[in-house]
Amino acid sequence: MLVFFSTRFLFFSIFVPFLISIVLYQLDSFDPVPFPADSLISSASSIPPLINDRFLTGAEFIGVGFLNSPEDIAYHKDSNLIYTGCVDGWVKRVSIHDSVNESVVEDWVNTGGRPLGIAFGLHGEVIVADANKGLLNISDDGKKTELLTDEAEGVGFKLTDAVVVADNGVLYFTDATYKYNIHQFIFDFLEGKPHGRLMSFDPTTRVTRVLVKDLYFANGVSLSPDQTHLVFCETIMRRCSKYYINEERVEVFIQGLPGYPDNIRYDGDGHYWIALISEVTTPWKLAMKYPFLRKLIYIAAKYGVELLFIKNAGVMQVDLNGKPIALYHDHPFSHITSGVKIGNHLYCGNLLHSYITRLDLLKYPAQKKL
Repeated sequence: MLVFFSTRFLFFSIFVPFLISIVLYQLDSFDPVPFPADSLISSASSIPPLINDRFLTGAEFIGVGFLNSPEDIAYHKDSNLIYTGCVDGWVKRVSIHDSVNESVVEDWVNTGGRPLGIAFGLHGEVIVADANKGLLNISDDGKKTELLTDEAEGVGFKLTDAVVVADNGVLYFTDATYKYNIHQFIFDFLEGKPHGRLMSFDPTTRVTRVLVKDLYFANGVSLSPDQTHLVFCETIMRRCSKYYINEERVEVFIQGLPGYPDNIRYDGDGHYWIALISEVTTPWKLAMKYPFLRKLIYIAAKYGVELLFIKNAGVMQVDLNGKPIALYHDHPFSHITSGVKIGNHLYCGNLLHSYITRLDLLKYPAQKKL
């Protein structure tokens, strides 16, 4: 009787689910493809000489409970305010003080979508890359919200991601994927096909241009100090590239990053700060290498089962040539999407927590590892 029960239990607990998974696999039309060979590159030259791998030891938390997944961070120096977009649609303003306990969070404007990238226009506007809505212009101290653009070359945006404003007023921004929305972004990772675009919008002519297409989840974008080129991130490829504006050409800025890049910010002092949403875990390595595994992960994700894990996020500092300088991370740290240096502090946005994380770089510096 015990043997019969064990056999029946084994059949229903293992073999039946296995048979069901085979049927689902065969019937599902999702068709992942191999990634380019350089997506699997890991380079020792991308590891900075200075490391702080205990970020959370000295971290402070701003706006706890009042900021629902603050993804990007934009600092307005004149008002000493941080602007950040939250998952509930709010663009919020956060006052900066020496003590995090003195910071005040203000509900400013609700876009009705999912605000991600934030930048400041030339005439007091706040430009928002809203994943659901498109590129927005918020003016008159939040009283007016205008849609600037939500398509290019007849293809609508599905995940408007990051934005930066040039000195001549032109907006440069990314659409991470024109195929999947923000709730499906993991499917873009798993499919292995390039659906991302780097674009520009001229507020004078109202023309939206596609500068670079066929990008693998186009994410953060930043302007060089001399305004001659952009640096933009491709999350899946673990690389950042330069786009020369006048020459209209692309070259690699840094590749083989130790994690998956999200936003990139220039600090005004000769450095870029690249947020790494996760380290390269073993499950991710295997999934990148084998399309059939990505299809299995896709099917599981459709039914609410998460098979890929995100951990050991951080922010990496590089110089103007893409040379790594320092990395600030921590093993339980995850979903870090932006890193902005304000004074002596590093402020980090995220996709998981209800606060902004702050680290004093003088008290808790990155150091050489023995």
